[in-house]
Amino acid sequence: MKAFIEVDAGTNQRPIYNEQTLEYIKTKTVYKPYPYAYGFLLNTISGDGDHLDCYVITSKSLTSRDIVEVEPIGMVESIENGEEDHKILCRLSNENIMVDATIEKKIRDFGKHYFDDRPDKQVTIGRFLGYEEAIKLIDSCRISTKEDE
Repeated sequence: MKAFIEVDAGTNQRPIYNEQTLEYIKTKTVYKPYPYAYGFLLNTISGDGDHLDCYVITSKSLTSRDIVEVEPIGMVESIENGEEDHKILCRLSNENIMVDATIEKKIRDFGKHYFDDRPDKQVTIGRFLGYEEAIKLIDSCRISTKEDE
């Protein structure tokens, strides 16, 4: 599956894109730098009406606007202002990375503090779940494309 990278790892500058056209809209500053490249899975729509969010866990440098081939390796439950906004954890197709305690800690810390400068936003980071749960969520969010027909 393909992921569109919105945010480079290590930056607190978050470019915002139109998820349908992939056109740049604006950049906003977030409270804490992203621990990993962050974006969304193409050809998905999640419960919040946006594409399904994902972290791409890699040591390689990915840049905003990159479209990369990824494999899901897990997911993290995330509730934002009472609504599900779960994140898929991915790796690049040619890498052998698994989610471990260090990765969980980085993502949990980022998620808990992402909106520290916005008291109107409440985020709860839940369980880290495995591949099977990630695939179930992805399958429930897939949209058909011309390529599928």
